[in-house]
Amino acid sequence: MESKTWSNSVYQTSKRNLLAWEKETGIKLVQINGQRRYGGPPPGWMGSPPPAGTEVYIGKLPPDVYEDTLIPLFQSVGKLYEFRLMMTFSGLNRGFAYARYCTPQTAQVAIATFNHFQVRRGCAILVCRSIQKRELILDGLAASVSQWELEPTLRRVTKGVLSITLHSSPSERQAMLAVLKYNSHQAATMAKKTLTQGALRLRGLGMRVDWLHHDLKQKLQLWQQRPPSSQLHESKRLAVPKPLALSPVVQSMLDHLNILCWRQRLGTPVLLTKCVRVNPDGWLRFWYHVMIAGYPEPFSGFTWIRKQGQGRSAHEEAKAAVAQRVLHELGRQQT
Repeated sequence: MESKTWSNSVYQTSKRNLLAWEKETGIKLVQINGQRRYGGPPPGWMGSPPPAGTEVYIGKLPPDVYEDTLIPLFQSVGKLYEFRLMMTFSGLNRGFAYARYCTPQTAQVAIATFNHFQVRRGCAILVCRSIQKRELILDGLAASVSQWELEPTLRRVTKGVLSITLHSSPSERQAMLAVLKYNSHQAATMAKKTLTQGALRLRGLGMRVDWLHHDLKQKLQLWQQRPPSSQLHESKRLAVPKPLALSPVVQSMLDHLNILCWRQRLGTPVLLTKCVRVNPDGWLRFWYHVMIAGYPEPFSGFTWIRKQGQGRSAHEEAKAAVAQRVLHELGRQQT
Protein backbone atom coordinates (compact mmCIF):
# COMPACT_ATOMS: atom_id res chain seq x y z
CA MET A 1 0.00 0.00 0.00
CA GLU A 2 1.64 3.17 -1.19
CA SER A 3 1.81 6.11 1.21
CA LYS A 4 2.58 9.69 0.38
CA THR A 5 2.81 12.99 2.21
CA TRP A 6 -0.23 15.18 2.26
CA SER A 7 1.35 18.44 0.99
CA ASN A 8 0.14 18.24 -2.63
CA SER A 9 -2.87 20.51 -2.36
CA VAL A 10 -3.72 22.46 -5.47
CA TYR A 11 -4.54 25.52 -3.41
CA GLN A 12 -1.31 27.26 -2.50
CA THR A 13 -2.81 29.39 0.27
CA SER A 14 -4.37 26.37 1.95
CA LYS A 15 -1.13 24.46 1.44
CA ARG A 16 0.90 27.17 3.12
CA ASN A 17 -1.57 27.29 6.02
CA LEU A 18 -1.34 23.53 6.44
CA LEU A 19 2.46 23.56 6.33
CA ALA A 20 2.62 26.34 8.90
CA TRP A 21 0.12 24.52 11.12
CA GLU A 22 2.06 21.25 10.88
CA LYS A 23 5.31 22.99 11.78
CA GLU A 24 3.70 24.78 14.71
CA THR A 25 1.89 21.75 16.16
CA GLY A 26 4.21 18.92 15.14
CA ILE A 27 1.24 17.00 13.78
CA LYS A 28 1.99 14.64 10.89
CA LEU A 29 -0.62 13.87 8.23
CA VAL A 30 -0.30 10.92 5.87
CA GLN A 31 -2.38 10.28 2.75
CA ILE A 32 -3.22 6.62 2.09
CA ASN A 33 -5.77 5.26 -0.38
CA GLY A 34 -7.69 8.49 -0.89
CA GLN A 35 -7.83 9.59 2.73
CA ARG A 36 -5.56 11.89 4.72
CA ARG A 37 -5.10 10.66 8.25
CA TYR A 38 -3.92 11.90 11.61
CA GLY A 39 -3.36 9.46 14.48
CA GLY A 40 -4.79 5.98 14.65
CA PRO A 41 -3.10 5.88 17.14
CA PRO A 42 -1.97 9.43 18.00
CA PRO A 43 1.52 10.07 19.43
CA GLY A 44 1.93 8.70 22.95
CA TRP A 45 -1.11 6.40 22.81
CA MET A 46 -0.86 3.31 25.02
CA GLY A 47 -3.16 0.31 24.96
CA SER A 48 -5.90 -0.95 22.66
CA PRO A 49 -7.88 1.19 20.18
CA PRO A 50 -11.08 2.84 21.48
CA PRO A 51 -14.27 0.73 21.54
CA ALA A 52 -17.19 0.87 19.11
CA GLY A 53 -19.31 4.02 19.21
CA THR A 54 -16.37 6.43 19.40
CA GLU A 55 -16.34 7.60 15.77
CA VAL A 56 -18.44 10.41 14.30
CA TYR A 57 -19.20 11.19 10.66
CA ILE A 58 -18.68 14.77 9.48
CA GLY A 59 -20.47 15.77 6.28
CA LYS A 60 -21.26 18.81 4.12
CA LEU A 61 -17.72 20.14 4.38
CA PRO A 62 -16.63 22.90 1.99
CA PRO A 63 -14.09 21.28 -0.38
CA ASP A 64 -11.22 23.58 0.62
CA VAL A 65 -11.51 23.20 4.40
CA TYR A 66 -8.63 21.16 5.80
CA GLU A 67 -7.17 19.73 9.00
CA ASP A 68 -5.72 23.02 10.24
CA THR A 69 -9.35 24.09 10.78
CA LEU A 70 -11.04 20.76 11.50
CA ILE A 71 -8.68 19.01 13.92
CA PRO A 72 -8.46 21.93 16.42
CA LEU A 73 -12.24 22.34 16.18
CA PHE A 74 -13.09 18.72 16.88
CA GLN A 75 -10.32 18.30 19.43
CA SER A 76 -11.76 21.18 21.43
CA VAL A 77 -14.32 18.82 23.03
CA GLY A 78 -11.92 15.94 23.77
CA LYS A 79 -8.82 14.03 22.69
CA LEU A 80 -8.89 12.60 19.17
CA TYR A 81 -7.65 9.08 18.57
CA GLU A 82 -7.86 9.48 14.79
CA PHE A 83 -9.05 11.98 12.18
CA ARG A 84 -9.56 11.00 8.53
CA LEU A 85 -10.35 13.48 5.75
CA MET A 86 -11.46 11.97 2.44
CA MET A 87 -9.51 13.48 -0.47
CA THR A 88 -9.71 13.73 -4.24
CA PHE A 89 -6.70 13.42 -6.56
CA SER A 90 -6.87 17.17 -7.19
CA GLY A 91 -6.20 17.97 -3.53
CA LEU A 92 -9.75 19.01 -2.58
CA ASN A 93 -11.57 17.17 0.16
CA ARG A 94 -14.55 15.03 -0.84
CA GLY A 95 -16.93 16.78 1.54
CA PHE A 96 -16.74 14.38 4.47
CA ALA A 97 -14.44 13.16 7.22
CA TYR A 98 -14.39 10.89 10.29
CA ALA A 99 -13.28 11.83 13.81
CA ARG A 100 -12.64 9.05 16.30
CA TYR A 101 -12.52 9.89 19.99
CA CYS A 102 -11.19 7.97 22.97
CA THR A 103 -14.60 7.38 24.58
CA PRO A 104 -18.21 7.07 23.36
CA GLN A 105 -19.19 9.88 25.72
CA THR A 106 -16.83 12.33 24.01
CA ALA A 107 -18.22 11.30 20.61
CA GLN A 108 -21.74 12.13 21.84
CA VAL A 109 -20.56 15.54 23.05
CA ALA A 110 -19.03 16.21 19.62
CA ILE A 111 -22.32 15.37 17.91
CA ALA A 112 -24.30 17.63 20.24
CA THR A 113 -21.78 20.46 19.86
CA PHE A 114 -20.96 20.44 16.16
CA ASN A 115 -24.02 19.16 14.30
CA HIS A 116 -25.21 22.16 12.22
CA PHE A 117 -22.12 24.12 13.30
CA GLN A 118 -21.09 26.74 10.74
CA VAL A 119 -17.44 26.23 9.83
CA ARG A 120 -17.91 29.23 7.57
CA ARG A 121 -20.71 31.68 7.24
CA GLY A 122 -23.59 29.86 5.56
CA CYS A 123 -21.76 26.49 5.65
CA ALA A 124 -23.38 24.35 8.36
CA ILE A 125 -21.85 20.90 8.67
CA LEU A 126 -23.51 17.59 9.53
CA VAL A 127 -22.13 15.57 12.44
CA CYS A 128 -23.65 12.25 13.46
CA ARG A 129 -22.73 8.80 14.71
CA SER A 130 -20.59 6.93 12.20
CA ILE A 131 -22.27 3.84 10.79
CA GLN A 132 -19.62 1.18 10.71
CA LYS A 133 -20.55 -0.63 7.50
CA ARG A 134 -19.06 -4.11 7.38
CA GLU A 135 -21.00 -5.80 4.57
CA LEU A 136 -20.29 -5.71 0.82
CA ILE A 137 -22.03 -7.17 -2.20
CA LEU A 138 -20.30 -8.79 -5.15
CA ASP A 139 -22.87 -8.90 -7.96
CA GLY A 140 -22.65 -10.44 -11.42
CA LEU A 141 -20.97 -13.73 -10.49
CA ALA A 142 -21.51 -16.64 -12.85
CA ALA A 143 -24.43 -18.86 -11.84
CA SER A 144 -22.06 -21.83 -11.63
CA VAL A 145 -19.84 -20.23 -8.94
CA SER A 146 -20.11 -22.09 -5.64
CA GLN A 147 -19.47 -20.85 -2.13
CA TRP A 148 -16.69 -23.41 -1.73
CA GLU A 149 -14.92 -21.89 -4.75
CA LEU A 150 -15.57 -18.28 -3.75
CA GLU A 151 -14.60 -18.45 -0.08
CA PRO A 152 -10.91 -19.46 -0.32
CA THR A 153 -10.38 -16.97 -3.15
CA LEU A 154 -11.82 -14.07 -1.12
CA ARG A 155 -9.86 -15.04 1.97
CA ARG A 156 -6.69 -15.00 -0.12
CA VAL A 157 -7.18 -11.49 -1.56
CA THR A 158 -8.95 -9.77 1.37
CA LYS A 159 -8.53 -9.85 5.14
CA GLY A 160 -11.07 -10.08 7.95
CA VAL A 161 -13.78 -12.14 6.22
CA LEU A 162 -16.39 -13.33 8.73
CA SER A 163 -18.94 -14.89 6.40
CA ILE A 164 -19.94 -15.25 2.76
CA THR A 165 -23.44 -16.06 1.53
CA LEU A 166 -24.65 -16.55 -2.04
CA HIS A 167 -27.98 -15.43 -3.49
CA SER A 168 -29.52 -15.25 -6.92
CA SER A 169 -28.79 -11.80 -8.30
CA PRO A 170 -31.83 -9.47 -8.12
CA SER A 171 -30.52 -7.37 -11.01
CA GLU A 172 -29.03 -9.88 -13.47
CA ARG A 173 -30.51 -13.05 -14.89
CA GLN A 174 -28.47 -16.24 -14.63
CA ALA A 175 -26.07 -14.59 -12.19
CA MET A 176 -25.25 -14.77 -8.50
CA LEU A 177 -24.74 -12.15 -5.81
CA ALA A 178 -22.44 -12.69 -2.82
CA VAL A 179 -22.83 -10.89 0.52
CA LEU A 180 -19.45 -10.49 2.23
CA LYS A 181 -19.30 -9.70 5.94
CA TYR A 182 -16.04 -8.43 7.47
CA ASN A 183 -14.86 -8.07 11.06
CA SER A 184 -14.48 -4.27 10.88
CA HIS A 185 -15.38 -1.25 8.78
CA GLN A 186 -11.72 -0.73 7.93
CA ALA A 187 -11.37 -4.33 6.70
CA ALA A 188 -14.51 -3.94 4.58
CA THR A 189 -13.27 -0.63 3.15
CA MET A 190 -9.93 -2.13 2.17
CA ALA A 191 -11.68 -5.18 0.68
CA LYS A 192 -13.93 -2.91 -1.39
CA LYS A 193 -10.91 -1.08 -2.76
CA THR A 194 -9.06 -4.33 -3.51
CA LEU A 195 -12.03 -5.95 -5.24
CA THR A 196 -12.86 -2.80 -7.20
CA GLN A 197 -9.33 -2.80 -8.56
CA GLY A 198 -9.94 -6.24 -10.05
CA ALA A 199 -8.01 -8.46 -7.64
CA LEU A 200 -10.68 -11.19 -7.84
CA ARG A 201 -10.52 -13.62 -10.76
CA LEU A 202 -13.70 -15.66 -11.06
CA ARG A 203 -16.14 -16.71 -13.69
CA GLY A 204 -18.55 -13.91 -14.46
CA LEU A 205 -18.65 -10.74 -16.51
CA GLY A 206 -19.09 -7.21 -15.24
CA MET A 207 -18.78 -8.01 -11.53
CA ARG A 208 -19.82 -5.05 -9.37
CA VAL A 209 -18.65 -4.31 -5.82
CA ASP A 210 -20.67 -2.06 -3.50
CA TRP A 211 -21.80 -1.65 0.08
CA LEU A 212 -24.79 -3.74 1.12
CA HIS A 213 -27.55 -1.15 1.48
CA HIS A 214 -30.47 -1.56 3.87
CA ASP A 215 -33.17 -1.96 1.22
CA LEU A 216 -31.30 -4.75 -0.58
CA LYS A 217 -30.52 -6.47 2.73
CA GLN A 218 -34.23 -6.48 3.58
CA LYS A 219 -35.10 -7.84 0.14
CA LEU A 220 -32.61 -10.69 0.48
CA GLN A 221 -33.94 -11.52 3.94
CA LEU A 222 -37.52 -11.61 2.63
CA TRP A 223 -36.49 -13.95 -0.17
CA GLN A 224 -34.92 -16.28 2.39
CA GLN A 225 -38.18 -16.34 4.35
CA ARG A 226 -40.42 -17.25 1.39
CA PRO A 227 -41.26 -20.93 0.89
CA PRO A 228 -39.55 -22.09 -2.30
CA SER A 229 -41.76 -23.34 -5.12
CA SER A 230 -41.30 -26.92 -6.25
CA GLN A 231 -39.77 -25.63 -9.48
CA LEU A 232 -37.19 -23.58 -7.63
CA HIS A 233 -36.63 -26.36 -5.14
CA GLU A 234 -35.69 -28.80 -7.87
CA SER A 235 -33.44 -26.43 -9.79
CA LYS A 236 -30.05 -25.02 -8.95
CA ARG A 237 -31.36 -21.46 -8.68
CA LEU A 238 -31.60 -21.74 -4.91
CA ALA A 239 -29.29 -19.25 -3.26
CA VAL A 240 -27.92 -21.75 -0.71
CA PRO A 241 -25.12 -23.91 -2.07
CA LYS A 242 -25.13 -27.62 -1.40
CA PRO A 243 -22.88 -28.77 1.45
CA LEU A 244 -19.89 -30.94 0.78
CA ALA A 245 -20.40 -34.65 1.23
CA LEU A 246 -20.10 -35.63 4.88
CA SER A 247 -17.76 -38.32 6.11
CA PRO A 248 -19.27 -41.41 7.78
CA VAL A 249 -18.39 -39.95 11.17
CA VAL A 250 -20.41 -36.80 10.50
CA GLN A 251 -23.96 -37.99 9.93
CA SER A 252 -25.86 -34.70 10.05
CA MET A 253 -25.53 -30.96 9.59
CA LEU A 254 -25.82 -30.59 13.37
CA ASP A 255 -22.81 -32.83 13.87
CA HIS A 256 -20.94 -30.84 11.26
CA LEU A 257 -21.74 -27.55 13.01
CA ASN A 258 -20.70 -28.97 16.38
CA ILE A 259 -17.38 -30.14 14.95
CA LEU A 260 -16.69 -26.76 13.32
CA CYS A 261 -17.42 -24.91 16.58
CA TRP A 262 -15.21 -27.34 18.48
CA ARG A 263 -12.32 -26.91 16.03
CA GLN A 264 -12.57 -23.11 16.18
CA ARG A 265 -13.02 -23.15 19.98
CA LEU A 266 -16.32 -21.30 19.79
CA GLY A 267 -18.20 -23.47 22.25
CA THR A 268 -21.22 -25.73 21.76
CA PRO A 269 -24.00 -24.15 19.64
CA VAL A 270 -27.48 -23.95 21.19
CA LEU A 271 -30.33 -24.12 18.63
CA LEU A 272 -33.89 -23.05 19.42
CA THR A 273 -36.69 -23.59 16.89
CA LYS A 274 -40.42 -22.98 16.88
CA CYS A 275 -42.97 -23.77 14.17
CA VAL A 276 -44.94 -20.60 13.43
CA ARG A 277 -46.83 -21.56 10.27
CA VAL A 278 -48.07 -24.67 8.47
CA ASN A 279 -49.02 -24.47 4.79
CA PRO A 280 -51.56 -26.82 3.17
CA ASP A 281 -48.92 -27.98 0.68
CA GLY A 282 -46.74 -29.36 3.48
CA TRP A 283 -44.26 -26.50 3.90
CA LEU A 284 -43.55 -25.47 7.52
CA ARG A 285 -42.16 -22.12 8.60
CA PHE A 286 -39.84 -22.18 11.61
CA TRP A 287 -38.42 -19.36 13.70
CA TYR A 288 -34.88 -20.06 14.90
CA HIS A 289 -32.34 -18.60 17.30
CA VAL A 290 -28.78 -19.95 17.52
CA MET A 291 -26.37 -18.97 20.29
CA ILE A 292 -22.64 -19.76 20.12
CA ALA A 293 -20.65 -18.60 23.16
CA GLY A 294 -17.51 -17.69 21.21
CA TYR A 295 -19.31 -15.81 18.41
CA PRO A 296 -20.09 -12.10 18.95
CA GLU A 297 -23.78 -12.22 18.03
CA PRO A 298 -26.58 -14.82 17.80
CA PHE A 299 -28.13 -15.99 14.54
CA SER A 300 -31.89 -15.43 14.29
CA GLY A 301 -34.44 -15.63 11.50
CA PHE A 302 -36.94 -17.86 9.75
CA THR A 303 -36.63 -20.88 7.51
CA TRP A 304 -39.01 -23.07 5.54
CA ILE A 305 -38.78 -26.85 5.54
CA ARG A 306 -40.82 -29.67 4.07
CA LYS A 307 -40.78 -32.84 6.12
CA GLN A 308 -39.33 -35.73 4.15
CA GLY A 309 -40.46 -39.23 5.09
CA GLN A 310 -40.87 -40.65 8.58
CA GLY A 311 -37.24 -40.68 9.77
CA ARG A 312 -36.99 -37.33 11.59
CA SER A 313 -39.43 -34.94 13.22
CA ALA A 314 -40.15 -31.55 11.67
CA HIS A 315 -38.08 -29.86 14.39
CA GLU A 316 -35.11 -32.09 13.58
CA GLU A 317 -35.48 -31.21 9.89
CA ALA A 318 -35.63 -27.52 10.82
CA LYS A 319 -32.54 -27.72 13.03
CA ALA A 320 -30.62 -29.44 10.24
CA ALA A 321 -31.62 -26.63 7.83
CA VAL A 322 -30.67 -23.98 10.40
CA ALA A 323 -27.32 -25.67 11.05
CA GLN A 324 -26.60 -25.55 7.31
CA ARG A 325 -27.41 -21.84 7.23
CA VAL A 326 -25.18 -21.12 10.23
CA LEU A 327 -22.36 -23.10 8.60
CA HIS A 328 -22.65 -20.81 5.60
CA GLU A 329 -22.57 -17.75 7.82
CA LEU A 330 -19.51 -18.93 9.70
CA GLY A 331 -17.70 -19.66 6.47
CA ARG A 332 -17.08 -23.37 6.81
CA GLN A 333 -13.52 -24.39 5.99
CA GLN A 334 -12.70 -27.62 4.26
CA THR A 335 -10.47 -29.98 6.20
